[in-house]
Amino acid sequence: MFLKKLSLINYKNFDSENFEFDTKTNCFVGPNGIGKTNILDAIYHLAFGKGYFNPVATQNIRHGEEFFVVDGEFEKLDREEKIACSLKKGMKKIIKRNGKAYERLSDHIGLLPLVIISPADRDLIIEGSDTRRKFIDGVISQSDKSYLQSLIKYNKVLVQRNSLLKYFVANHTFDATTLSVYDEQLHSFGSVIFKKRLEFIEAFTPIFKEQYAAISGGNEEVSLSYESGLLHDDLLSLLSKSVERDRVLQYTSVGIHKDDLSFQITGYPIKKFGSQGQQKSFLIALKFAQFHFIKQQVKATPILLLDDIFDKLDEHRVAQIVEMVDNEDFGQIFISDTHAERTEDVVKKIHQSYKIFKL
Repeated sequence: MFLKKLSLINYKNFDSENFEFDTKTNCFVGPNGIGKTNILDAIYHLAFGKGYFNPVATQNIRHGEEFFVVDGEFEKLDREEKIACSLKKGMKKIIKRNGKAYERLSDHIGLLPLVIISPADRDLIIEGSDTRRKFIDGVISQSDKSYLQSLIKYNKVLVQRNSLLKYFVANHTFDATTLSVYDEQLHSFGSVIFKKRLEFIEAFTPIFKEQYAAISGGNEEVSLSYESGLLHDDLLSLLSKSVERDRVLQYTSVGIHKDDLSFQITGYPIKKFGSQGQQKSFLIALKFAQFHFIKQQVKATPILLLDDIFDKLDEHRVAQIVEMVDNEDFGQIFISDTHAERTEDVVKKIHQSYKIFKL
């Protein structure tokens, strides 16, 4: 699969711009603030219906304008796919596939497999559990539509249960029977999500370890572990035990929406004990593992976006990455960088056709 053409209208700092891409490697070079990352974000937008760097849709509209449109022309399995994503202020976002709008935006997820590697990925290590859950959910959802639907339904019920808990406090009342209806639904959807997350971690971890060894030279032992209350009890029991606490807090304090992914190096949390270099290697290995996992699952090669990573890595890690992508496992790659000469040196080592866009 590859992206042939991209058209931007009023998207971030672009008023109107068109690009035609090489089927292998495409590089955007220029000074900071010129819009290199915005182009990668537009490509991400076409795959996921939202930006990677700013999920607030209206903030992707160019200043002073009322709407944005991102158009992409892809080739997948010898078939042309035209995707358009547009938003007008005050209206709902629209995603169209070959001229027909989706009824549910979630139906689009998985059509265009894509992985992005960016300095912003450091949030996976330093931020809270929500960021790591989004990573797990994002990887699984690209290849499993039923998982995504279960997640959407779970989150909808969760909002309703939390509203009910607030209602009880505001009205000095309590109805265990009504609450139990939501508990049953959370248990039903949550159990499915929990099982699939466990299966994912089991399949994903060996791929991740292999990628880390390739990047780091294989000197350190790294691990991923899934942390969940459901490892020790079923969700219905957990909800029952926490009901008094939830009434005080006015929100649901247990469930798969509290799960986390633990990152460790030589048996210790990488957030506290990993050097900057080890953390960078860990994150890149995580994203390359995501690439290979999705490729296995969907039987198509994802597009790979490399945002500004050559500016943030030492030469050794850059060399390792170049070596990894210099084979047939990878398809179309998009790179952003501030140094044109450095970028050209890097892409020449990949031994693939390439195109450089100077912004």
